[in-house]
Amino acid sequence: MKLIDLFKRNSAPMQTRRFDGAAGGRRWSSAPSFGRTGPETLAASAPIRSRARYFVANNPWAANGVSALVSGLVGFGIKPASQHPDAGNRASIGAAFATWAKRADAEGRTDLFGLQANAARAMIVDGEAFLHIETRANGLRLRLLPAEMVDEADTRDLPNGGYVVAGIEFNAAGQRVAYHVLKARPTAVSASTYGTIRVPAEDMLHLVHPLGAGQVRGVSWLAPILLRLSELDQLEDALAVGVKTAAMFAGFLVDQNGTGEPFDASDESGILTRGLEPGVLQRLPSGFDIRFSTPQQAQQTAEFVSHQIRAIAAGLGVPAHLVSGDLREANYGSLRAGMVAFRQKLEQIQFGTVIPQMCAPIWERAVSALILRGDLAATDFEAAAPLWLAAEHYPPPMPWIDPAKDVAAIRDALEGGLMSRRQAVAERGYDVETLDSEIAADREREARLGINFNPRAATPEPQKEAGSE
Repeated sequence: MKLIDLFKRNSAPMQTRRFDGAAGGRRWSSAPSFGRTGPETLAASAPIRSRARYFVANNPWAANGVSALVSGLVGFGIKPASQHPDAGNRASIGAAFATWAKRADAEGRTDLFGLQANAARAMIVDGEAFLHIETRANGLRLRLLPAEMVDEADTRDLPNGGYVVAGIEFNAAGQRVAYHVLKARPTAVSASTYGTIRVPAEDMLHLVHPLGAGQVRGVSWLAPILLRLSELDQLEDALAVGVKTAAMFAGFLVDQNGTGEPFDASDESGILTRGLEPGVLQRLPSGFDIRFSTPQQAQQTAEFVSHQIRAIAAGLGVPAHLVSGDLREANYGSLRAGMVAFRQKLEQIQFGTVIPQMCAPIWERAVSALILRGDLAATDFEAAAPLWLAAEHYPPPMPWIDPAKDVAAIRDALEGGLMSRRQAVAERGYDVETLDSEIAADREREARLGINFNPRAATPEPQKEAGSE
């Protein structure tokens, strides 16, 4: 290298690599940003939860959207079915679990599947749901706790290398080991004097659909739409006032030069109560003129409100008609496309969050308790526990848009070998063995009673006339 080369400038690059989203400049000067997921969600969860509860209780669009999500996620219940290899044991497990499920609620107000719906609703509105598994003399019970009962103010280090974050205790390896639960709601009188109870992690189910890695507490699913809901509420209030004002028809008598003669009408607090009558030509006293109010009505607001409702539906992740209830512009194609995408989204949450975090742990804990209590005979449970605890969980089926076409498509897939009957029945929310048993029982009963509901089998062949070929 020559000495002069040290003083040479590098030539400007012909091209530069960059992400516009990471660039600076005037266009990004006022743009907000999002920090680390853990601290951001911890700081925002409580105020967002409070606002979400308000709008779900008071805003019809929010209430409708949340109801659609709860109905789609759990519906009448995500039903488990034992996968034990022995048919007799499968039946025994199913019967024992069904009996327990009827009394699973610690408060005695609903059953297991009602608790599923309540927990799903809490996960959506509050961002998380806590189910406490209580061991009682008469078996296991489940109690749904409000999110604020897990002490959000409890964050500290522990001497054993563990730590507590927002009421959830972790060991040194970062695994959840306990939950610190308040003895009373924070809003209760003298709640701060009651303290907390340390509940082992195996006795608490935390249902949450996280936004990202490092998130400890949940954030309401309504977070993306809260500001829009608030603005829409204010807009509707303003429009309602505007419509009321526009509907007011008032006349003003103007004394043009201050010499108007008395007017023949009653005067109450400066308001002449004499009204107008159809077909009347009213003669005004000399010096008076009359002017009528012409309030302006808001224009082009319907499309704007519809746009806002569609944005709210998109923020919740549900089809717009499930939020607005408006099917005027819907057709078969649009409904099917929207519901298929909605079903895919629900299945991702069902099989990625709801079943592994709530349904599967409840099944395993309940079946184990039934066996240990002697309510379910299983002499080889200790040696073959995985077989006794194996289960499939079936979410409720999504409603068909066009049953004839949907059934025909399933039939074609079965005949073409593209799916099994077990898969087809599971997509309808049922267990194939239970379905086959019910069909066999129906056929046996029909044969015993001499009835047949199969139209093709019941229709006799047409008789040929004598002499016909």
